[in-house]
Order: sequence, then C-alpha cells, then structure tokens
Amino acid sequence: MRSFFYRFFIELTNHRLSSYIIKSFAQSKLSKLIVPSFAKVYNINQEEMHGELSSFPTLQQLFIRTLKPGARKIDEASNTIVSPVDAVVEKSGPITENLEMIVKGKHYSIKDMLSDESIATKYMGGTYVILYLSPSHYHRIHSPIAGRVTNQWTLGKKSYPVNRLGLLYGKDPLSKNFRKITELESDGKHVAVVKVGAMFVNSIEMTHKGEVLQKGEDMAYFSFGSTVILLFEKGTVELNDALKEKADVKVGQIIASWK
Repeated sequence: MRSFFYRFFIELTNHRLSSYIIKSFAQSKLSKLIVPSFAKVYNINQEEMHGELSSFPTLQQLFIRTLKPGARKIDEASNTIVSPVDAVVEKSGPITENLEMIVKGKHYSIKDMLSDESIATKYMGGTYVILYLSPSHYHRIHSPIAGRVTNQWTLGKKSYPVNRLGLLYGKDPLSKNFRKITELESDGKHVAVVKVGAMFVNSIEMTHKGEVLQKGEDMAYFSFGSTVILLFEKGTVELNDALKEKADVKVGQIIASWK
C-alpha cells in the first residue's frame, strides 16, 4: 500500500508543468533570495567555491558552481580510476550473467539502462558502482579515466527520485529515468558513465564536446542532485577497499584500479 501511494504521488507531481515551474524558479532572479539559506541548510562548503555566495545570481548557478583550482586532487596514476563526482556510494557490486544489478532487493536491467543489447552485453559479469549526489553536493561530473569517447546517447523522459525511497518504491529509476550515457575506452577496456536525471528536473548538460577526455576533466553537470552509475567489463577492474556503502567520495579520489 505504501508503495502504491508513493508512486501515485510521484506520478501526480512528475510532469512537464511541475518540472517547468521548479526549473523556472531555480533559474529566476527571485531564487537568489534563498541562495544564502539554501547554502546554510545544506552546509555547502563556501571555502572551496569559485566566487562568493553573493555572486550567484540564481539558485541554479549555485547548483552548477565550479570550484577553485586545486580544490580537488586528481590521482594521475595510469592504472587508477577516480570518482567522477562528489557523492555518497549508494551501492557497488557484480553485474549478473542475466545483465542485472541488484540494488535494495530490486533487479535493474542493464539492457534497459543502456537500451542497446550489443553494448550491454559487453558488461555481462562485470562490475557496477552507484554514486548518489544530494542537493548539497558539487554537481559537476568529471571523467573517471583518460580515454576516448566511443559513444554518447540520451534516453528516457521522466525522472523519479533516486534517493533511498525512490530506489525502494520508484519505477526502476536507475534504468528508466531520463539519462545521458557516455562510453569511454582506454587500452581496449570500456567504462559506461551513466548520468541519471533526478526528480522533476531532467537537466543534464554536457560540457565536453571532443573525442578524448583526460582523467578528471569536466564533462557534464547536473542542475539538481542525482546519480552517476559506472559500468565496467568483466575482469577489468578491482574496486578500492574504501568504496563502502554510504561512504563519501570526492572527484579525483581513487575508487578502483585496472587489472
């Protein structure tokens, strides 16, 4: 019964009109009035921001803020994979031979997530990492490796919540939400960077247009808190021991190593 009411509420609110209203307010000059209280409530680290709090003309500009040079140290070793975002580790684990990942007892289809069976098959028996961004986090997405962009595509329309309740009661938000996917290749090994839209606001803006990404390079940003999922091929990576559920990670921090 709880699941029914939760989904019913989301269906009522997760439409173009509600998305438009929230997005329009966040982009309006009026939203500047709540920037100080938002920063206080979410305990945003103002010391590392590029610019003073008063310099943000809208709430959206605070969401997509950049950081001062050197605020994030990017591990430069050639065999490491780094976190693409500041986030909380929601879950990590194996991708089954049925091309599924199991999160909160729910089975998520990698084929549905990528919507391309030929690409999805590459990740059979591989490894996934789910990184959740709350509204308090720095919202820019960086490349986890140095590599070549082999594919990039957009899927989905609506976005259900990707927080704890969203994962428990939502309609497969990790594989059905609005999402933009970038597949990278390095020395014949592939990683899919799945950027998943959050409730109400589907805005995922790509900032990198080239064919090659350096490790830690800015590649996109969310206009609101959301989730990034990394998919690795079978036998290609070893996850860092510190990559525990609910652990905090930051851009540039080692989360795995190539085998």
